[in-house]
Amino acid sequence: MNEQSFIRYGQMHPWYENLDSVEKQQNPMPRSLQNSNRHHQKALQKLPLGVSSNFRYWGEDKTIYIEKGRGGRLWDIDGNEYIDYRMGYGPGILGYADPRVDQAAREGMEVGGVFALSTELEYEVANRISKMVPAAELIRFSNSGTEAVMAALRLARAYTGKDSQIVVEGGYHGVFDAVLWYADIEEWDPATGDPPIEADSEGIPSLLKKLAHFTPLNDANYLEDLLKRHHQSIGAFLIEPIMGNCCSITATREYVQAARELCDRYNVVMIIDEVKTGFRVARGGVQELLGVQADLCTFAKAVGNGYPISVVAGREYIMRKIGDGVIHGGTYTCHSVALAAANRTLQILDETDALETIAEYGSAMQKGMSEILGNRGIPHSFVGHPSMGGLFFRDMPPSNYRDWLDSDYTFYDALAPELHDLGVLCEPDSREPWFICEAHSNDDSLDDTLAAFAQAVDTTMNKLE
Repeated sequence: MNEQSFIRYGQMHPWYENLDSVEKQQNPMPRSLQNSNRHHQKALQKLPLGVSSNFRYWGEDKTIYIEKGRGGRLWDIDGNEYIDYRMGYGPGILGYADPRVDQAAREGMEVGGVFALSTELEYEVANRISKMVPAAELIRFSNSGTEAVMAALRLARAYTGKDSQIVVEGGYHGVFDAVLWYADIEEWDPATGDPPIEADSEGIPSLLKKLAHFTPLNDANYLEDLLKRHHQSIGAFLIEPIMGNCCSITATREYVQAARELCDRYNVVMIIDEVKTGFRVARGGVQELLGVQADLCTFAKAVGNGYPISVVAGREYIMRKIGDGVIHGGTYTCHSVALAAANRTLQILDETDALETIAEYGSAMQKGMSEILGNRGIPHSFVGHPSMGGLFFRDMPPSNYRDWLDSDYTFYDALAPELHDLGVLCEPDSREPWFICEAHSNDDSLDDTLAAFAQAVDTTMNKLE
């Protein structure tokens, strides 16, 4: 497997530093990161890796510091302009500094912040979410996707009285101890039994390993066998039906419906993690798209167009455990600014054609890319949803994480830095989807993106010959 793409959470692999040093000398970058590099050296004195999230560190000479974002574009502190398809890993569904949402946020400032008391707007936003997502009968707010998933797992354990959980291989559910485990299938021999389970980070209590079970996506027989063997201890099944940290590999409708039936049969709470898909792929999220309803579901990134707010929601009979044995809260939960931004964002997504505009742009971009790649005889495929699609350089996309590990992503790894130099910012890690926002459709982003993509593909082909 190519280590440049597979980055574990505890130690970031600076992808660019592994490119051939001679090639870097022969092909100097047309853009300058002099100011970012200088600031990085200063930031290292006070911040580990010079950043506040491991995922923002791209290497000693490639870590970017941003001056501002507007619409679907970013400007770094060197003055480089990028059409951004990371969008903060998905929050910017309408675009950076959307004037409608920012105006609502300013009105939220006038409310006064947080009070260790509630406001009327909490009910209004919760009611809007319930209208959009039928499974969201009751709702609680938090500040991040990690917090929402933590609450969902706690509720599932409390409701079932069972401590273990099943996680779909390759899924990402935040950075708390219970979910920072993975099935190590890279060198695994199936004849030896289940794949070994390893921690994603140092500092995770080893006692938690026994609570973690893993299953491949789109294999209902494997899931059923796992539940037959361990259902007495398993209280939750945690799934991203569109895998937001594994290039948007997508569950089939048949699989999620089979999983729904198995969870019912074995008294397991089905938690659908919509931190990335929520209110992005459809008004009712991935549940609407695939025709399934969760017991509990989580939302975050697109809820407030980048303002920090998250949601844990679900069936009333489970959610009523909060306050009846289960604790949930937080000092900054439902901050007046974030709540006002969420209210306006959800109104726009629910009552305008923003989602249709986003999907149309994503489809047009993929069509253009496909024509460019097809004209050059390069096998390729797309997976996921047009608003957060994954690009593979093979005729058929993977159907699960095990299949993804066998993919060749050499071309993507070489293509990404070429796109960056041409002003198109995609995630250098090939596991991350391309996120679209409404504002991308407001300027020449599509034409500029496809022109840069064609040039980057040609350069990559020449370098890999």
